[in-house]
Amino acid sequence: MEEYKKQFTEFMLSCNALKFGDFTLKSGRKSPFFMNAGAYVSGGQLHEIACYYAKAINDNFGLDFDVLFGPAYKGIPLAVATCMAIHELYGKEVRYCSNRKEVKDHGDTGILLGSKLKDGDRVIMIEDVTTSGKSMEETVPIVRAQADVEIKGLIVSLNRNEKGKGTKTALAEIADLYGFPTAAIVSMKEVVEILKEKNALDDELLGRIDAYYKEYGAEE
Repeated sequence: MEEYKKQFTEFMLSCNALKFGDFTLKSGRKSPFFMNAGAYVSGGQLHEIACYYAKAINDNFGLDFDVLFGPAYKGIPLAVATCMAIHELYGKEVRYCSNRKEVKDHGDTGILLGSKLKDGDRVIMIEDVTTSGKSMEETVPIVRAQADVEIKGLIVSLNRNEKGKGTKTALAEIADLYGFPTAAIVSMKEVVEILKEKNALDDELLGRIDAYYKEYGAEE
């Protein structure tokens, strides 16, 4: 396993972005863990998570792309910071782009923030976490309506490894539906493996995680 995945797991926990307990998700599922990228609020935290995203993008998709697109709202700072990290780590210049929730009709008009999309642009989508795929249902049509672009992939921070609308993960369903690959910095299965090695999860919590995946775990 890549060392940055282990480091990222520790980072999520140290920032309280990944928590264990009892949580009710938007889907109504009762989950023993919860991930919230809104916990990254300082300059240092944003810089660090952006570097993890940059490494995962390079590992999974390479750097042969032009634009990093972050859906409103949480995707906006992730796209901006990760563009900077890609430049810092790899010397690669990519543009950032995001959408607005409402179309602006004055000044810098339109639905996009940052760079405009141009025909031929190769785009990587960036998000915090995807459970149902709803964000991509809204965002992919917006991106493809702006120009004749190629979406090279979607990167998220954590793959929860649970069912989306069917029997596959939401990431796998997005890949099937839209025809581009998806990846995560780390998967929840890898997180559990890392924390087991550190004896950081007690038997009661491990039992609840196992029970959760027996009910909601996705086919590979």
